[in-house]
Amino acid sequence: MNVNGLQDLLVGFTNLTLGNVAMMIVGGVLIWLAINKEYEPLLLLPIGLGCILANLPATGMLDAGGLLKVLYDAGIENELFPSLVFIGIGAMTDFGPLLENPKYMLFGAAAQLGIFGAMLLAILLGFDVYSAASIGIIGAADGPTSIFVASELAPELVGTITVVAYSYMSLVPIIQPPVMRLLTTRKERAIRMPYTTKNISRTTRILFPIAVTLVCGLIAPKATPLIGMLMFGNLAREAGVVERINKAAQNEIANIVTTFLGITIGSTMVAETFLTVDTLKILAIGLVAFVVDTAAGVLFGKLANALSGGKINPLLGGCGISAFPMSARIVQKIARDEDPGNFLLMHAMASNTAGQIASVMAGGVVLALLAH
Repeated sequence: MNVNGLQDLLVGFTNLTLGNVAMMIVGGVLIWLAINKEYEPLLLLPIGLGCILANLPATGMLDAGGLLKVLYDAGIENELFPSLVFIGIGAMTDFGPLLENPKYMLFGAAAQLGIFGAMLLAILLGFDVYSAASIGIIGAADGPTSIFVASELAPELVGTITVVAYSYMSLVPIIQPPVMRLLTTRKERAIRMPYTTKNISRTTRILFPIAVTLVCGLIAPKATPLIGMLMFGNLAREAGVVERINKAAQNEIANIVTTFLGITIGSTMVAETFLTVDTLKILAIGLVAFVVDTAAGVLFGKLANALSGGKINPLLGGCGISAFPMSARIVQKIARDEDPGNFLLMHAMASNTAGQIASVMAGGVVLALLAH
């Protein structure tokens, strides 16, 4: 073997930097969290793999025509992957509880305050308005919407924002309960809200996704790709005549797209852009966003409780974020800790699904105001 051949063989080692090694360790940690702790494994595992692949030097995968570059251009640059993920989410979501209690849409709206609070904090910490808006969407507790907005306004931060968003979403059971308990009394947490099932007709269930698409598309046109795919998935679920599409959306489409989405997001986590002070700032802002979201929702719940004469449990405001169904289950658990006979889950599901719609709308509003 000649000298040039030996150099070619060792090019990976000779171009390896400490930053590359550090990022490969980060990728390994994400894989460990996915496997050992089961923190959002469907996404964190491929993100971890993508991070490792992106930081292997001299592979050409990030160059024009390379595997990771092709995936990024095909799925993130043109908004394809986040939109397709929403088809699966829509197919798996039952909006029945929300249709039975449409007033909970207000809880979904109130719990988005963290988005705008995080934006202001990001600006104060030195980010430009486009980066700040992208970081703020972490507060939506909605991974695909975070990716969708960041890829449009701050593509260089897509990897960091996505990892932070999904990491905090997996930590919702740790972040939310202390905030909820701090802002409510034992008496408020124990308020019972009997759930009476209403007969939501099949026609209503079918018309709902169509109506939401039309209304949201007209109010926030930039959100139409996401809300349209979310509601298409739900329409396939409720129509009852395209079961193959419904099952494919919930399984094959969701699984394949999530895999490619994760690998592609991981590929943006290169040492030069990830190992920065800005990453630490985004981690801090993301935590603040989740706390403010929860607090705003609970405080709005307290207002609703006061206006209703003490009939509404304020905890329901806290699950108006898009972390579905984790946040709804948290509310149910906290309520039952105070009163084992209290059953808030269906009310909480209504508030939580409202948060899904509200988070997409918030992302659309941000894009409408700032998109280049």
